[in-house]
Amino acid sequence: MVKLVEVIAKSLVDDPSAVEVKEVENKQTIVIELRVAPNDMGKVIGKQGRIAKALRTVVKAAATKANKKVVVEIIQ
Repeated sequence: MVKLVEVIAKSLVDDPSAVEVKEVENKQTIVIELRVAPNDMGKVIGKQGRIAKALRTVVKAAATKANKKVVVEIIQ
């Protein structure tokens, strides 16, 4: 899942070297934290959050296949 988020995020931003993806496991869920450069934040979120929602949908589909609950957080 981390690699999936990383590949998608790097393809969206202008500065792919600033993309950081970290996985944090809680008791019931896996939280994937995505950090990008401040000037690339809008490209990852998109207009009205459409790109962020699409990213979360793709990860949720992959997580369902693996029988896991995954949450994607975009951190400033």
